[in-house]
Amino acid sequence: MARELTPFDIGILRKLAPECEDLICGGARTEYRSILPPVANHYSRDEQDFAERISLLTDDELEYLIGLMEDESEGVGCLSPLFFSVFLDLVTTRLSKRVSQKVLSIYENSEGCG
Repeated sequence: MARELTPFDIGILRKLAPECEDLICGGARTEYRSILPPVANHYSRDEQDFAERISLLTDDELEYLIGLMEDESEGVGCLSPLFFSVFLDLVTTRLSKRVSQKVLSIYENSEGCG
C-alpha cells in the first residue's frame, strides 16, 4: 500500500541514511513510500552496514515500523531475504521471539516490489 512519508518517517529515514537528501528513488524516480527498503536497497553497502544502520533505531521506532508493517504501510516485500534476516535478528534481540515470528509472517505474506 503506497503512502506518503510523515515527518516522523522522514526523520527515521534520515537517521538511518543521513546521506539521503531528496527522498527520491534514483531508479524509479518516485518518492520513497517506505523506510526500510530504501535504507537496505539504496544506502546500505551490505548486510553488515544495514545492521549497523538499523541498530540506531530505538525500541519505540522499531515497534512503530512493525506497526506499519502490520497495516501494510511499510512495504517489506522489497527487502532481500538476507537484509530481512538482519532486521529479524534485531527484532528478536531487542523485542522478543514472539514479535519476530509475527514480523516473519508479515514478510512471508508480503508481495514483492511493485
